[in-house]
Amino acid sequence: MTTPYRGGFAPVSEEITAFDLPVTGRIPAELNGRYLRNGPNPLNLDDPSAAHLFLGEGMVHGVRLRDGRAEWYRNRWVRNAATARRFGEEPRPGPVHDDFDLAANTHVIGHAGRTFATVEAGARPYELTYELDTVGPCDFGGTLPGGYAAHTKLDPHTGELHAIAYYFGWDHHQHVVLDPQGRVSRTVDIPVADAPMVHDLALTQRYVVIYDLPVTFSMDHAAKGAPLPYSWNDDHPARIGLLPKDGGEVRWLEVEPCWIFHTLNAYDDGDQVVIDAVRYPKRFVDARLDLGGMPTLDRFTLDLASGKVSESRLDDRAQEFPRADERLTSLPYRYGYAATADDYLDVIFAGDTEMEDLPDAAFGNALIKHDLLRGVQETRTFARGAAVGEPVFVAARAGAAEDDGYVVAFVNDPGRGATDLVILSAQDFTGEPVATVHLPARVPLGFHGSWVADAEGS
Repeated sequence: MTTPYRGGFAPVSEEITAFDLPVTGRIPAELNGRYLRNGPNPLNLDDPSAAHLFLGEGMVHGVRLRDGRAEWYRNRWVRNAATARRFGEEPRPGPVHDDFDLAANTHVIGHAGRTFATVEAGARPYELTYELDTVGPCDFGGTLPGGYAAHTKLDPHTGELHAIAYYFGWDHHQHVVLDPQGRVSRTVDIPVADAPMVHDLALTQRYVVIYDLPVTFSMDHAAKGAPLPYSWNDDHPARIGLLPKDGGEVRWLEVEPCWIFHTLNAYDDGDQVVIDAVRYPKRFVDARLDLGGMPTLDRFTLDLASGKVSESRLDDRAQEFPRADERLTSLPYRYGYAATADDYLDVIFAGDTEMEDLPDAAFGNALIKHDLLRGVQETRTFARGAAVGEPVFVAARAGAAEDDGYVVAFVNDPGRGATDLVILSAQDFTGEPVATVHLPARVPLGFHGSWVADAEGS
C-alpha cells in the first residue's frame, strides 16, 4: 500500500507536553489564548486509513500564549473509539452518527467556551478539554439530529455558528445552526442529487451560500476499495445555492464546472452576491486528490436579477487555505491571506505526480496577503525547504481596524527539524516576525486551525 504520509506529512509518534517555550522576538501581550491546529497523524502507516490524506487519525496541536509568554505546547490524538482502544483506553462516552465514528482530523474550533475537533463526511465532532484531551463525541446536548461538518462559519453579528453537513447515505445536505450557547437552534434539509461532497460554505448578511459541485459519492470506486470513494462526475451540474437566513427556499444558480474546497469570504452587494474562493478546474478525478489542475483565487458574482453568475480571477498563483479577518465574515472586506509556494505548487497541482511523491514543502514555503481593494499582493517567503500552514488573522484588540493585528501560522523549520509558531504583523507582512515561538517537535503538515482567545479573567 502506498501512503501520502511521507516527508513533511510523515506522522509523529508521541504526544508531548512542553512548558515555557523559547521565543525569538516579543509575543504581543494582548495575545491571550490558544493557537490550535488539526491534521491527520496516522497511528499505523500499514492501516487502510493511511492510504488517503483525508483519513488518518486526527491530532490536534496547540500553543498557549499569555501575557507575552508561550506557556505550553501540546499535541494529542483525537480519541475516537478505535483510537482509544489502540491506546488501551476505554472509549469516551457520547453518541456517534449512524455508527460512523472518525478521529476528527480536519479543523479545530472554539465555540461557547468549548473546543471541538471537526471532520469531513457526516461524522460528529469530538469535544476536547482546554488542554486538548478528548472528552468524547458530541451532539451538542442531544440537539444535533445527524452528522456534522468539517467547516463552520461564525456569524459575527448574531454569534450563531453555521455549518452544512453531508453524508453519503443522505439524499440531502443539512444546514445546522448552533446558538451562542452551543446548542442546535435550527436545521434545514436541502435536497440534492448524487450525494455530493461539500467541504465548506459561506455566509452573507442575507444568505447561507451552499456549493453543489461535481464531486459525488461513487459506488464504483467504493466497490474497487477506494479509501474515499468520491469522484469527479461530469453528469452532475455545478451550481451555487443561496439559502435565505430568515427562511425560504434555496435559490440555485448554475456555474461553470469546478471544485471549491475553501471560501475566503462572501458578502451582499445590492442585487448581487460576491463570493471569493479558491477554485479548481476539477478535483477528485478518478477518485484521486492530486489530479484536476491548479487552485487559483477567483471571484464569483451572482446577479440575482438576471440569475447569471460571472467569474473573474483575483490571483492566478496556485494557493490554498484562504483566510480573512473573521470579524468581517459576511461583510465587504479588503484583506485576505493564503498559503502558496510558487515553484512547489506548480508541480503538485499540475497532476504530474502521485500523492505519495509530494515534496516536503507540499503546502508551500510562503504566505500571500491580498489587498483586494487595490488588486495587489504581498508575499512573505520562508526558508527554502520550509513548509508553512494555513495563516490565521488575529485582531490586535477589540475594535481594531481590519488590518490592525497579526497573522499566525505554523512553519516547519528544516534546519532544526522542528516547527515554529510564527507571529507576523499584518501591517508589516514581509518584515521580520514580531515573534517566533520555537516548538520542541515537528508538527506534520495538516489542515485547519483557529485562534481561540481566552475569556476575560481566565
